[in-house]
Amino acid sequence: MRVLGINSTLTFQRRPRKEEEPQLRNTIEKAYEAMGTTDRVVITHGSCFPAVGRNTYIGSPYGRASKEYIKFLQLYGFNGNQLGPGGELEKTRTGIKPSPYNSSAFAKNRLFIDLEPLTKDAYGNILTKETYYNLTTRPFLTITNFDVTDFDEAEKIYDSALSEAFHNFKINLKKGQPQALALNKEFKNFLAKHNQRLTDEGVFRVLAEQYHTDKFANWNNNLDKNLMEYLKQGDPEAVERYNSLKRNNSNSINQYKFEQFIATKQIKENKEWRDKIGFKYFNDLLVGCSNMDAWRYKDAFLNNYTIGAYDGSGHHQVWDIPAINPKKIFMGSDMQLNSGGQFLKEKIDFALEFCENIRIDHAMGLIEPFLIKKTDGYKLQGSYMSQTYENGKKLDDYYNYPRIMEKIVLPTLKEHGLRPQDPVWENVCSNPQLFLDIYYGKLHLPELIQLEWSKSENRSSDNWFLVGSHDSIPAQNMLERDWTRKSDAWNPLYLAGYLNQDPQRLNKSKEFCELIADTVNDIPKEGEELEKADRERVKAKFAELFTTKKFQVSFADLLGITDVTYNIGGTSNDDNWKERISANFLDNYYDNLSSDNPTALNIPEILKMALQAHIDMEIVHSSDQDKTRKILYEKYTPLLNDLQKYADILKEPEPQND
Repeated sequence: MRVLGINSTLTFQRRPRKEEEPQLRNTIEKAYEAMGTTDRVVITHGSCFPAVGRNTYIGSPYGRASKEYIKFLQLYGFNGNQLGPGGELEKTRTGIKPSPYNSSAFAKNRLFIDLEPLTKDAYGNILTKETYYNLTTRPFLTITNFDVTDFDEAEKIYDSALSEAFHNFKINLKKGQPQALALNKEFKNFLAKHNQRLTDEGVFRVLAEQYHTDKFANWNNNLDKNLMEYLKQGDPEAVERYNSLKRNNSNSINQYKFEQFIATKQIKENKEWRDKIGFKYFNDLLVGCSNMDAWRYKDAFLNNYTIGAYDGSGHHQVWDIPAINPKKIFMGSDMQLNSGGQFLKEKIDFALEFCENIRIDHAMGLIEPFLIKKTDGYKLQGSYMSQTYENGKKLDDYYNYPRIMEKIVLPTLKEHGLRPQDPVWENVCSNPQLFLDIYYGKLHLPELIQLEWSKSENRSSDNWFLVGSHDSIPAQNMLERDWTRKSDAWNPLYLAGYLNQDPQRLNKSKEFCELIADTVNDIPKEGEELEKADRERVKAKFAELFTTKKFQVSFADLLGITDVTYNIGGTSNDDNWKERISANFLDNYYDNLSSDNPTALNIPEILKMALQAHIDMEIVHSSDQDKTRKILYEKYTPLLNDLQKYADILKEPEPQND
């Protein structure tokens, strides 16, 4: 392991020169424009962003490093990034990171704060440079092309740094320091909007610390378990307990509020920068929430139920996600929002506060969630919401739950300027009939089509497409699975035919088939020949993806990271959620592309294949193919040539001086 900035290294990549970058970006933009592509989004969760300058053992989608990464993405034509849930993480045992899909729907993740600005005048120098440099390290270079988040070390750093920052802020404020006064003015404006929520959350954190767990169901005091519910009822004992906790822990609660203010301020500043350059963030609307959120909205949720996923074998996935009580969604004949409806509305509003679009996690959970109840014998019993009975009566006897989409979700999206077809709807699920009837039959909502196991046949402009998500193994490894290799979606004849549809280019199709597999003659390949054939097949799969109107690419697939998987979907794995982009990702990316075994995506090369396929499609659907062919090649041959030029540049090794 080498420290970035200390050890010099020889690089053997030929990256685009600074003077070449504008034309490269222009070429790629023209290609996407020619194909009518509207959204090109990379999937990079917040903790996965690289380190720049100093390392805090976790990435931030809002700090200086995020800007460097976004500039790289924009160079290759991407106009958005899909984040993971950005909420405060739950406390777990040392070494194990909780899933971001169990994080808070409202409180921001303080580990995403960029500490460096806190040492500057704009933040009143509330963190000393000495502390900043003592707590952080220079980013490390490793022999791999990825890094790993260390959540325990990150927690230690932020505990110390933010404690000092809040302490210095208070001192500077007493001294009348101008920067502290300006910061305090912003802080007060923030509290005017969020103080009650933050106070509730601060009280929860105090209790969680006392009981050594966020799981309030395990707290041994019934009053504390139900404090917010009793407080809303005006219970005198609850009022006294709540006020006592506030009084006795005012400093820690106020520090929590200050941390949330700083995190929100940096998110806002990042959005202002992204707005100027035209780059979108897609927030991830998690289907669940944290224990802190469930405690705050306790009366909105069902007791003894969790949302999970149906498994035909009976071994259902249990997500430990609270389910909203259908009787708490609406109230009155005019369908006013009850506590459950208010929770959902607030959650969507927070997800879109500083992001331009949204991914809706597990869309089925907003129509027909699969409920799992733990019996006294701890046997898991599962059924869909509309089919669940309590004491012989339907749990959702008025079918309130299926109205969530029309009455809450879609209207709230509209308030934020989003059409129903704009978000990424994660609709990969077991598809019960009620879900099909509402999602497809009544609302006609888009799909998220996973090309890992399907073809891009339904190329509707409303649908989103991807090859691998944050829950997938690296695309370069997919052909190691026998079922993938034999899948129709990965069939070399299909890919060759899809990408080469013009009859005059059939020879290209044949060459392609021979390159990736001797399918017709069933001649096996081995060793390096097989590796090369598989790489070409993966490349063809991404070219298929790039012909769609709206697509997503995993950061790991873009950068060619093949030795680790960010999250193995449906598992509780100690290595889940830890993969991170290396600090020297640019060197690694270009080194990868110029190597003998490139696994990263050569965007100009794949885009040329996609544009050529698009041209073919226009030709074969034309009533006068010869005329259309002539017009299109006169128009697009220079663009195809430019794409090839840059594809070749990325494959070149850097000339070495003697």
